[in-house]
Amino acid sequence: MDVDDLSLFVRIAQLHSISAAARDLGLTPAGASAKLAALERKLSARLLHRTTRQATLTEDGLAFLPHAENVVLAAEAARAALGREQAAPRGTLRVAAPASFARMHIVPGLDEFCRQYPELSLDLRISDSIVDLVEGAFDVAVRYTELSDSSFVARRLAPDNRVLVASPKYLEKHGQPNTPDDLAEHTCLVVGTLDLWTFRGKGSEVIERRVTPSLRINDGIAVRDAASAGLGIALMATWCASNELRSGALVPVVSEYPLISTQTLWALYPSSRELAPKVRVFIDWLVNRFGNRPYWDKGLEDILDHRR
Repeated sequence: MDVDDLSLFVRIAQLHSISAAARDLGLTPAGASAKLAALERKLSARLLHRTTRQATLTEDGLAFLPHAENVVLAAEAARAALGREQAAPRGTLRVAAPASFARMHIVPGLDEFCRQYPELSLDLRISDSIVDLVEGAFDVAVRYTELSDSSFVARRLAPDNRVLVASPKYLEKHGQPNTPDDLAEHTCLVVGTLDLWTFRGKGSEVIERRVTPSLRINDGIAVRDAASAGLGIALMATWCASNELRSGALVPVVSEYPLISTQTLWALYPSSRELAPKVRVFIDWLVNRFGNRPYWDKGLEDILDHRR
């Protein structure tokens, strides 16, 4: 039984589409249909219900799928064991990533990645909505979150440091807040649902303050730009606001009470899948790109100058 035929069947089951699986594997839809039909003849079983819109597993297909997945994963692991050169990443890598982070820190480096792996195509879905990796048939997802779901394997990419910022224009007009309680007298800007701001007090106590925003936007870059324009105080990730902090367009506020962030940037992939070469090289590229101390945080120590 041909492993490539089994790979095609597994990808169709993941994507619910023969044509999408064909594109993923570099086949024509007609060629993929022919290979699938030949596999069904060999097995004397119908594996898929086909319509013009989608392909769904039959009862036999459901029974056969886990066995096909095991064979495909074993073959990929065997190729990988022979060395990276003999397991060259190819096909389509489906990646989900947060919109603002992807625009600022993933897309600008893709030229280097694509030149390094010319046989690999990227299907990059950027959205701040949390996608289902398994249902969406994604190979890997980049997320800034607390890691709590054991159904995923995770590799740490970078810390997700946070800081309160405002423009000099805003502070000149409204004054400088010195404590978390002072924020009640100021205009606050919020990214999405992040309106509970948590600080470390001078005695290391945890201080939580829920702010009532005058402006709420579901995009970090838009909130950063609103803060730079003098609209209010915002809680920002340093990966989003580092350039503005360096230029002075934004300055840190309430610096004696540093923000507590439990979030980290992670690369996640479903634990049920072997780490395929294409996933491994992409995650390795992200880790090397950001490093132990991400480039966006370099040089910010003196600017932030808060007690940790």
